[in-house]
Amino acid sequence: MIYPIGHRINVIKYACVISAVLITQSCGKRIANVSPTDPIPLVEAISGEELYNERCADCHDGPVARAPHKIVFPLLGPEHVLASMNDGIMQAQAAGLTQVQKTRLAEYLGERPIQRNTESKLLFCDEKSDGVKQGMSATEIRSWGMSPENTRSISSDIAGLTKSDVGQLELKWAFAYPNAKQARSQPIVSQGEIFVGSHDGTIYSLDLETGCANWTFNADSEVRHALSLGPWEHEKSEALFFGDNAGNVYAIDRLDGELIWKTRPNDHPDTVITGSPKLYGDKLYVPLSSKEWASAANPAYGCCTFRGGVAALNTFDGATQWISYSTDEPAPTGQVNTENVPLMAPSGAPVWNSPTIDAKRNRLYVGTGENYSSPASDTSDAVLAIDLENGELLWHYQTLEKDAWNMACYVGGPGGNCPSENGPDLDIGASVILANLDDGRDIILAGTKGGSVFALDPDQSGVLLWENKIGSGGLAGGVHWGMTLLNDSLIAAIADTDFGLDPDYQGFPGLYSIDIDDGKVNWHSPAEDHCPEGSRPMCDHGMSAAITSIPGVIFAGSYDGSFMAYDDSTGAILWKFLTNRSFETISGATASGGSIEGDGPVIIDGTVLINSGYSFGTRMQGNVLLAFSADGN
Repeated sequence: MIYPIGHRINVIKYACVISAVLITQSCGKRIANVSPTDPIPLVEAISGEELYNERCADCHDGPVARAPHKIVFPLLGPEHVLASMNDGIMQAQAAGLTQVQKTRLAEYLGERPIQRNTESKLLFCDEKSDGVKQGMSATEIRSWGMSPENTRSISSDIAGLTKSDVGQLELKWAFAYPNAKQARSQPIVSQGEIFVGSHDGTIYSLDLETGCANWTFNADSEVRHALSLGPWEHEKSEALFFGDNAGNVYAIDRLDGELIWKTRPNDHPDTVITGSPKLYGDKLYVPLSSKEWASAANPAYGCCTFRGGVAALNTFDGATQWISYSTDEPAPTGQVNTENVPLMAPSGAPVWNSPTIDAKRNRLYVGTGENYSSPASDTSDAVLAIDLENGELLWHYQTLEKDAWNMACYVGGPGGNCPSENGPDLDIGASVILANLDDGRDIILAGTKGGSVFALDPDQSGVLLWENKIGSGGLAGGVHWGMTLLNDSLIAAIADTDFGLDPDYQGFPGLYSIDIDDGKVNWHSPAEDHCPEGSRPMCDHGMSAAITSIPGVIFAGSYDGSFMAYDDSTGAILWKFLTNRSFETISGATASGGSIEGDGPVIIDGTVLINSGYSFGTRMQGNVLLAFSADGN
């Protein structure tokens, strides 16, 4: 799913949540009049931006083969940029820079300070447990979708919160993610312990009651999704499973965060793990997405060779059991781009979402994004049904034909690596939901960035049952991540924003309740606008983040930082809290809230958890995890 990013590049272009990219590619040319051994005087280039313009821009802003575009570095992180200059492939290009200059350059490209002793910024719990804490609740939320079917609905027993309690919610504690400009890894909770990832790649074990830290683990790059918790060696041995923005997948011990195994299931260098891996049985099903849409902005890049899909890993050792790709293997098309570089297809159709498990039919379902090159395949912008045991693609339902797009279309318009289709980029980003009708039949529910929600019949190879266009949709419109199933209603959040690109654009952001029997709208609750004057386009009232329901209530957040609880029968707002401000946290550090995007709320044992802060797409950055309870204690 791709969003505009107006503050990094001279013209507003589209940038999705960018993956971490290993800097293993040099520019292949020397900057004119700059010797690799001559230090640059500090008086000439004191800032990271000046250093970048002096030493890097000609490669990383321009058509240099295999040089990563500047826009990929923020999620790579400044630590990796610095390591590349000190010990990696970029040593020659960085020769002559002082360590201070390298650090400034790395922090400029990574868009945050270098990580320095994260643990010193944490408040650790007085006692660490060697097992389950005595007297702690046995309730758990172990995955992104709250269930194998990705309903994102929480029972009253687990929530520990009723509709009548919601109006009494008060802030209980706030946790600051060190070295972070955004917070979008949805927490999971097990027996009073929170597990959550972060912008700098740190995994945290936190106490649900107080927010203090039990332990940390450092992944190679940002972990942007919810972790999955379950057995790995035997039923009494549990692990946390997750991926990062460098395409790695990890299993770590839930008791102390020790690494069990680490693997990279897909060897494409642009691979990123965006959606939460889904644990089922003895396999971990890992969705595969990428940042090749950004690499394609360089006309010297051979576009395109990544293909999305799902990898099944053995939970015991991480060994790959199978990979089911969303497109056929790319092959030369016989055409070249404007730089005479051969073009490849099919490509793309990434899987941004967490797989949905259908145990009855022994299959999983995922939604895909657009193709990266022409000609477009029939599996982009589609729901795929994949056999759980062998990865066979059983059927697919495509919502939009001929959707091929990459960033070259925004760098210079058609030409270069821009596909002839040139969009419209209307992905299925949110996880699909498997629901049961009153008559006993199952249906698959999904939504698109085009603003449509629809239902498919899993027993008839994905035959369309109904469809309803509830939002205007568009490149940054429609359904992004936010859907939940509550009783017989699908609740969908609509983003519908255009970042001010089109003065005539009219969106309809907000929550929609849809009857799952026929697709008709039960009610629509328009999003309230809490943006101060002059704060656009960074502030916007579109609703993109995942949403969560408990009996009688839907919890949802917005780009403007507002966090609301809605009545499930009318859509009326029962409670709201504005997170776009600073918070004093349990460690004594000050944290900032911002846009709520990507991940959704978690409600367990009377506590409501929500992240706030999102630094991409011109949104409002932040680094805070907030906990609310009905009594604030």
